[in-house]
Amino acid sequence: MRTRIPLLVCLVSGIIMFAQYFSSHPIAKTVYNGILEWWQIIFAFTMFVGVAAFIRNSLKNMRRKGEAPYRVAALVGLTLMPLLALIGGTKFGSPFLWAFDNMIAPMQSTVFSLLAFFVVSASFRGFRARTIPATILLLTALIVLIGRIPIAELISESFPKLTFWIQSYPSMAARRAILIGIGLGSMTTALRVILGIERTYLRGE
Repeated sequence: MRTRIPLLVCLVSGIIMFAQYFSSHPIAKTVYNGILEWWQIIFAFTMFVGVAAFIRNSLKNMRRKGEAPYRVAALVGLTLMPLLALIGGTKFGSPFLWAFDNMIAPMQSTVFSLLAFFVVSASFRGFRARTIPATILLLTALIVLIGRIPIAELISESFPKLTFWIQSYPSMAARRAILIGIGLGSMTTALRVILGIERTYLRGE
């Protein structure tokens, strides 16, 4: 009984969402809008679950050597930002917006800059011309990178055109093939969940 009710709810919800997508009837639209409102409520509760899990993991990992200061800073930030929003609001000049602009935004920029260095290092390892496909990939990447900077027009006027051609045709063809595969995989997974074949989400801990 503990699994039959969730499976039945999943089956009915999946059929309703699938049917309303191909229907233009006003009742279908009304049902869909109602489900969206419930989805927002569920999303709000999942945020509470995520925050509770983050606090639990932070308190548990705080005992590890060297991690306590970072865990304390994360918990202080998690507590301080909602308090600042409740006390002073989120308007211009508020403490919340000041903390966001002067603390969170610089930290996000730092994380993305580090991510850029990781991408460059991974590209350097992946673009080594050891085989013919790797050589083609390396040359294509160099053409696209050079074609996206202003100096490319000084080299040749056709250089930027070649870059846009690569992005519009060969790259787009590969991207569409990947998107089609993702779509088919998502549809297969959704059907397995709706029909009750995939039940891993019912196991909990």
